[in-house]
Amino acid sequence: MAGAGYLALDFCGKAAGAIGVVLAICILVYNAAHKVVAASPWLMGLCRFWVYVIAGTAAAPGLNGDSIWCGVALAFYIVGLSFVARRESFRGPVPHWPLIFLAMPVFLAMLMNADGALKPAALLCAVVVLWIARCVRTIFGRSEVNVGQIVSGLLAGIVFVDWVAVAPLCPKWLSAVFLILFGATLLLQRFVPAT
Repeated sequence: MAGAGYLALDFCGKAAGAIGVVLAICILVYNAAHKVVAASPWLMGLCRFWVYVIAGTAAAPGLNGDSIWCGVALAFYIVGLSFVARRESFRGPVPHWPLIFLAMPVFLAMLMNADGALKPAALLCAVVVLWIARCVRTIFGRSEVNVGQIVSGLLAGIVFVDWVAVAPLCPKWLSAVFLILFGATLLLQRFVPAT
């Protein structure tokens, strides 16, 4: 499958193919080392970053700052999610500091859309913030924390982070696609565990 992916990306251009190889290497390193390397959440974030860079490289206008910044936003979200997920196999409280990384897509979206697209970006950022708050609320309580449930919710929230990334360019009808994808993710998590 990795070879087929490389061929498809190479068809889009040599740069997309080369970055596809970088992504494949990052995935292999993550798979080999994520249980023993403390910085493995950063490796996972790097994998998600390269997906945005590849998409920007393969698209008609080519790679630009928007693709890179959106990749950075998703990478930080994944880093925060991954640090929370690491607590799934440990007993004890979930640290609060990874939650800062979960908020980075909101911060970067407000920064990137400060000119003309601030209102739709702010509305979608509110959706992201509310979803994250809903997912992590038990971390701040005194009751037992179900890390698997938190991680499943945050994984579904990737759809919202992607939606925020394309919101300034997104036709209104495409918003329905993101909502359907989000709903499908939650539905499918009932049959296939997310963690």
